[in-house]
Amino acid sequence: MLGGKRALVTGGAKRIGRSLALALAAAGADVAITYRGSVDEAAKTVDELQALGVKALAVACDVRDEASVVRAAGEVVAALGGLDLLVNNAGAFETAALEAISVEQWDAMFETNTRGPFLVAKAVHPALKAARGRIVNIGSLGGLHPWATHAHYCTSKAALHMLSQTMAKAWAPEISVNCVAPGMIVFGKGDPAYDHFAAKTPMTRNGTAEDVAAAVLFFAAGPGFITGQLIAVDGGLAL
Repeated sequence: MLGGKRALVTGGAKRIGRSLALALAAAGADVAITYRGSVDEAAKTVDELQALGVKALAVACDVRDEASVVRAAGEVVAALGGLDLLVNNAGAFETAALEAISVEQWDAMFETNTRGPFLVAKAVHPALKAARGRIVNIGSLGGLHPWATHAHYCTSKAALHMLSQTMAKAWAPEISVNCVAPGMIVFGKGDPAYDHFAAKTPMTRNGTAEDVAAAVLFFAAGPGFITGQLIAVDGGLAL
């Protein structure tokens, strides 16, 4: 499906990012991941990726810092010999009452969730343009529906959704840009505290990282003519 393609997954050392990287590798892509503090997890994920028979590497990167992003992007493009796919997955999440959110908390959320994808996409734009590549941004159901105790998170993800559409329009026809917005995603057996979300979901369960990966693979391997679109991976929770 993706044999010969070269992909970069930001924040790919663990959780959803790891699942996305593994899914892309299983589909045949060479995969680079970035990490900030998860050194051990990144090394383990690279081992898992290489076990799938593809080229893989991990590069330290703080997506909030332009110099770090430019350096990491250069390393990835050089190591992979170009780039066909960027998955902007690195993100931050925090629960806080709206009236208690500080300016520092607000800015920190946007630095990671909105500025980060902008900086990474900008840094790899020449490589993606040359390859007629693709970008998949990882948004959130929270960017589509307001969550009272996550105002800074929801707003930052809503901004990312708009950024995805702007990128799609600005960088066509060479680069297609789409967005995947996960709903309630659980890992393993999940936390019983989240069972009430499953009860409200038409598909009668919470989502998995594999569900998110399937949506990313659709945008990565599907028609390049599809651009500027957003898929909510929420089992109908938002309905």
